[in-house]
Amino acid sequence: MNLNATVVGQVIVIFALVVGVASYFLGRRKTQSPILAGVLGAVLSIVPLFGLIYLVVLMLKSDVNLGASTANR
Repeated sequence: MNLNATVVGQVIVIFALVVGVASYFLGRRKTQSPILAGVLGAVLSIVPLFGLIYLVVLMLKSDVNLGASTANR
């Protein structure tokens, strides 16, 4: 079975979009800048192993509790 470079490129782009969206939603709970987390996840997932490692690190990170910090002010 031959792999076409176009198909490989399309798979990488789709994977980057999926990891970027997943990073954004994880970044909403885990970071103070979810857009940056989503963009970083999409860029890192150009190499799929880096994208998966980034998602695992983001999942293991503790939650940022923004509601309690603003309520104390």
